[in-house]
Amino acid sequence: MRRRDFVKVGALLTGTGVLVPGRAWADVPDHQWQGYNFGPGPRPANRLDQGPFGIEQDDGWFTIFAAQPSTQHVRNFGTGLVGYTWEENGPALGVMCGQETLEQSVEKMAALPFVDVLYIRCDWRDVQSEPGRLNLSPVWAATLDAARRHHLRVAFRIQLSSPNIQPHKLSMPDFLRGKVPVANIGRKSKEREENFDFYEPRYDSPEFQKAFAELNDLLAARFDSDPLMEYMDLMMYGFWGEGHTNDIASPFPDYLTAEKTFAHMTQMQIDAWKRTPLAVNSQPDISKVGNRQVQDMAVRAGCWLRSDSLIMDEPIQIEELGHRPSWLATVIEDGGNRHYVLPEYKAEEQACFRKLPATALSFMGNDDEAPSTDDYPRHSGGPMDRPYREVAGFHALDIGTNYFGLWTEADNIRRYYEKYPQSLQALEQRLGYRLRPSWIWQRKRYGTMELILGIANDGVAGVPGILGIYAESLDGQVKLGGNLDAGQPLPGQVRQASITLPHGMDGQQIRLRAELEVKGVRRPVRWACHQPTNPDGSLTIRLKKGSDTDWRKGV
Repeated sequence: MRRRDFVKVGALLTGTGVLVPGRAWADVPDHQWQGYNFGPGPRPANRLDQGPFGIEQDDGWFTIFAAQPSTQHVRNFGTGLVGYTWEENGPALGVMCGQETLEQSVEKMAALPFVDVLYIRCDWRDVQSEPGRLNLSPVWAATLDAARRHHLRVAFRIQLSSPNIQPHKLSMPDFLRGKVPVANIGRKSKEREENFDFYEPRYDSPEFQKAFAELNDLLAARFDSDPLMEYMDLMMYGFWGEGHTNDIASPFPDYLTAEKTFAHMTQMQIDAWKRTPLAVNSQPDISKVGNRQVQDMAVRAGCWLRSDSLIMDEPIQIEELGHRPSWLATVIEDGGNRHYVLPEYKAEEQACFRKLPATALSFMGNDDEAPSTDDYPRHSGGPMDRPYREVAGFHALDIGTNYFGLWTEADNIRRYYEKYPQSLQALEQRLGYRLRPSWIWQRKRYGTMELILGIANDGVAGVPGILGIYAESLDGQVKLGGNLDAGQPLPGQVRQASITLPHGMDGQQIRLRAELEVKGVRRPVRWACHQPTNPDGSLTIRLKKGSDTDWRKGV
């Protein structure tokens, strides 16, 4: 199918930010993502020769190193387990019930040895309370401080709308009330049973567009260049910023206005965030606001994907996530039994709930890890003979996720995985990409030595960007290397690449290191191998002497 041209920002807006009629947008139809042409992806500079490496090329060869996979937790950018310091309901239950401080709950989460990323999901009002500047709520300082001290990274989402705080508040800051029109979208819903109507801002109004542009610019100015940042969730329509308002109608007068509005807001975010990856929600377009168009734009611009559910995702969503372009990461969470409450701690959870107002409980489900008693599919996922969070962890691996959300309850998470460790062990050993030099061949070629590297990926996801590989002398005087193609090596596969060494290095030790380039930013990658690595995650390898007599050729 011939792709339509995207409407440029100038064709969408007047100088005052008013959306105006322009070229008609046609929704991107459903399509299989497997094999779909989203474009070539990022092109590597200084591309390494990636074969083939035939037997006629060399004057002798030898396998000088063979790394085995690691079974340990290995921390790298672009993959990890995500601990929440704030979610749409607020902080950890202990904080909400007055049993611990916010800082204590954040510290507990950051101290879990398997957590890689700290995540904040809060409302617009939690980061801005007046025009022209950010006013970050206390969870931000606590999270950033804990991330620095524990050498973790930070991700976040700013919700433009959330049902959780309605009807008393909107996610939109109070200073915009009276400026931005707000629409009553009603309450008739199979999903929501509330005794009040829900409200959504008119996203297409000039005042909303003006305020959103300022918010986006302020956030990018503060966080886009912060080395702690892992990713930001794309700010999208509706409840929790997921791209829907359940089965309640949107506030837009028609589909075209909705699609134009969010295509424009998506482009604004893509343009502003130069360094930090954006993650677009894969939510199907049940509210008819242009999600397919937004997702298509975002993927073509190199945005990552995410889903805020898993076991109850639609078939098309699973196909999309599992067959995304190999150079894009995926972020997965599943809200079922998010508090990780074991049956023996059920009374503790209920005692906390009794301290909370009824409005706080309407969007906070009770954990229920009771096993199935028959084969009838009464609950999400049907009959299960293992705990739900175990099931969710294994299924996240099935679609090749890079990140898996652990939610807010650090004490419960620790106790849960002490009792049910299997999915955590699988996640630690397979999540995202896990790289090692499975084979290193040394060849006599061009009158010097050449290394052929067979880089294996023991993870379930491709490399979310461009992998660089470098061979360096221990004194730092020699630094050689380059880049693989985007997304390589693919999960469960080996990618070969060649590095030609200068004369006189045979018999010496070299350091082999890797780095990941995403949006032009390079970050070190630690090898996930059984062999001991250096403090920076690199490997030290001894080269073979050219004068040895056991080089192989024609045998």
